[in-house]
Amino acid sequence: MKRLDVSEVVFRLISYIIVTLFALATLYPLIYILSYSLSDVTAMSNGSVVLLPKNFNNFMVYKVALKESSFWIAYCNTIFYTFFGTIVSMFISITGAYALSKTKLLYRRTFNFLLVLTMWFKAGLVPEYLNYIDLGIDSRWGIIFGLGLNVFNIILLRNAFSGVPSEIEEAAIIDGANEFQVLTKVYMPMSTASIATVTLFYAISRWNGYFWANWLLKSDMDKPLMVYIKNVPIRFGEDFNPVAVGYTESGYMYALIVCSIIPILCVYPYLSRFFSKGVNVGGVKE
Repeated sequence: MKRLDVSEVVFRLISYIIVTLFALATLYPLIYILSYSLSDVTAMSNGSVVLLPKNFNNFMVYKVALKESSFWIAYCNTIFYTFFGTIVSMFISITGAYALSKTKLLYRRTFNFLLVLTMWFKAGLVPEYLNYIDLGIDSRWGIIFGLGLNVFNIILLRNAFSGVPSEIEEAAIIDGANEFQVLTKVYMPMSTASIATVTLFYAISRWNGYFWANWLLKSDMDKPLMVYIKNVPIRFGEDFNPVAVGYTESGYMYALIVCSIIPILCVYPYLSRFFSKGVNVGGVKE
């Protein structure tokens, strides 16, 4: 085993310390909102919660939140947008990236340039909003299809597909495979890391979707969980009495945030192992 010199030991030690500090800085907000939501109304009001819960409230605020039918409607809406939105976005991205990765595609460079151009220049927030309104993107399926495309993700998949050896595709075609079979049997299995990474990007984006859902969706029955959480102070009103109910607006909101991140925390560990490899594969070629 090679022995490390002093400079290497110091470098590794400093690296571990920095990474640990970043990890703690990332983890602390999650611990804080969990501790705050589990503390009693006195600790919530006077700001005495720092790390651990103060005067455990026996999950009272969670019981109140989970009894709200509007919470479950918003939660189901978020699941709906995330599930179907991710499927639609992945279908568009995979098929588009597959076509753009083909050197035999006519005007391939032009299409790629126009695609990247949309990342550099935008019409502006107000014209974009007016365009969405004119297109009728103010319903469940409108949100799913109207916001179903992300240029960065298509480029990432295109670069991954470009790395598939042409000899393998030619062998599949000789065996009688059509374009759909080449895509599903050759390209997709050989780009699993990038596909998993893009799927994670889309799923998290859909799950955390707030801005356009808040402005475009007219019915409260269609709005997702993030919009529901943001509207907590408006829903409670100025006459809200924390002492009478036993929790504060912030405590209720933090409980909703904890409930909202549980699915992502469950899914992320299974997809995170593909993350580094998928981003690196998609960031090399033209």
